[in-house]
Amino acid sequence: MSYVSGKNLLIGLVMVAAALASIALTPSKKLAETKINLEQLVPLEFGDWQIDPTITPLEVSPEVKAQLSKIYNETLSRTYVNKQGERVMLSIAYGGDQSKSLQVHKPETCYVAQGFNVKNLGDSPLLFGNLQIKARHLIATLGNRSEPITYWMRIGNTTVYGGLGQAINRYKMGLKGYIPDGLLFRVSSLDSDKEQAFRTQEKFIDALLSAIEPSSRSKLIGTESLSDLVSDAK
Repeated sequence: MSYVSGKNLLIGLVMVAAALASIALTPSKKLAETKINLEQLVPLEFGDWQIDPTITPLEVSPEVKAQLSKIYNETLSRTYVNKQGERVMLSIAYGGDQSKSLQVHKPETCYVAQGFNVKNLGDSPLLFGNLQIKARHLIATLGNRSEPITYWMRIGNTTVYGGLGQAINRYKMGLKGYIPDGLLFRVSSLDSDKEQAFRTQEKFIDALLSAIEPSSRSKLIGTESLSDLVSDAK
């Protein structure tokens, strides 16, 4: 056997081995085998809040809607109002397959696609019991419309920050052979006073989560506690 042919054979074997390793390491089992029924999961009334049919959350264009339908198994959009007349628009999108090509889209992407200017105000974690929710604050503006936004993404059993957080958690689950599911939770208000809007949204979120059974609540915020985060950081 000549040196050249031997070298080519070695390269071929390495390529085959790499391909087989890639297949072996590619996750094939979905973490969530059952769909989430968002209509049943989220109550129509809770605490001081009830459905307000007069305002609809942001409607996306047909083009964006068609793209999102490939990513999400189910979506929910509602507006709630309390006795003080405060209104909060709620949007939830769930996808059972969070492989790289099907990962949930951040609100920044959807709002910009609708012509909004979006300012990221940074991370603003929320606490619910012993769970930390990795939430973010945005402000989306279009003409005279000012819409403060609080949102988070759950990938697998925990909430994450941004695209990097999505990638890291997807990688962790992939090493275990799983394709994680994912959920985007977004609330927003039409209010020029962003601080007041965020306080109202936090009050709304706390009331909503408190009204949902723990087993169902985990579908929205995951199960990773503060003690888990401390343990991971060591």
